[in-house]
Amino acid sequence: MRYAVHRAVTELLAEDPAESLTIPVIAARAGVHATTVYRRWGSVPELLSDIATSRFSGDVVVPDTGSLRGDLERWVGQVATDLADPDVLKLMRAAVGTGPLGCDACVADRHAQLAAILDRERSRGGAPPEVERTADLLLGPLYYRAVFIDRPAGPDWARTLVAGLLG
Repeated sequence: MRYAVHRAVTELLAEDPAESLTIPVIAARAGVHATTVYRRWGSVPELLSDIATSRFSGDVVVPDTGSLRGDLERWVGQVATDLADPDVLKLMRAAVGTGPLGCDACVADRHAQLAAILDRERSRGGAPPEVERTADLLLGPLYYRAVFIDRPAGPDWARTLVAGLLG
């Protein structure tokens, strides 16, 4: 049932704006009763958050190139590629439109990935920047361009952000 509902939302987002999503419409597309969807997720924002969490968890592999610069350049290039996917953007815009719940789903895994990269650098004896600063300087511009101004950055441009962070 979860897969059918997630698939229904993805299909509906491809056809219409996120504002047209309602539990009854989603349930009908998924072939389940609306009460079942309400009972499981409670609301469209909670459902979108679940889909975003499912979609964004584990998509980008945390690289281990042996250097902080190499790890961040490869990682940020992967994130940029992911954000250039039109289906990812539709889901992300819909999730962000639901407020903090949706935003958390979009960035939680990215922060965990960054923390893993930065922790590995600390274990190698380096002094990397903090996760929040790294996210602000790497993820902020990528998400802003992709979600809000519809100009996703390419991997090469994204890697220049690492130079700005590390100098």
